Amino acid sequence: MDPTLEKQFAAFSAGKLEELTQRIDTCLAMLDDRQIWSRGGGNENAIGNLVLHLCGNVRQWIVSGVGGAPDARQRDGEFAAQGGLPGAELAARLHATVNEATQVIRSRTPERLSRRFVVQGYDVSELEAIYHVVEHFSMHTGQVLFATKILTGKDLGFYRHLQGASQYNPPTP
Repeated sequence: MDPTLEKQFAAFSAGKLEELTQRIDTCLAMLDDRQIWSRGGGNENAIGNLVLHLCGNVRQWIVSGVGGAPDARQRDGEFAAQGGLPGAELAARLHATVNEATQVIRSRTPERLSRRFVVQGYDVSELEAIYHVVEHFSMHTGQVLFATKILTGKDLGFYRHLQGASQYNPPTP
């Protein structure tokens, strides 16, 4: 892999995790603790659970799997939690985890990106693990954003810069 391409992959991956973390921060700041931990039903996760889950996933796959730190994840606990952590503490945990992960990601060399390891029973390369985490983080960030819009009834403002931009007009047959 070309060093330039490796650096671009690492920079984009780390930057995307940082951007999505900021979006989750925006949501957590808009919600009170009751909203953060509310569930519509027993089969639904609260926003708080999703944040804990993201911390666990990022730590297990990147900080531990790619970076080599010990893995002490308690995945079931991420979903079982029903409160107790305020939004500010959830945000701090997420930031700390993402900061560790982005340092690991930015330190990758082309040779390291092809190194294989096993995480959650999956045999993956470091590149595959990073790609998985960014995709997984993005999916759950979308859930947090959607839930926040439902709970607050407000636009989150992430795309204000597009207001007034010309709309796509499909060609007429």
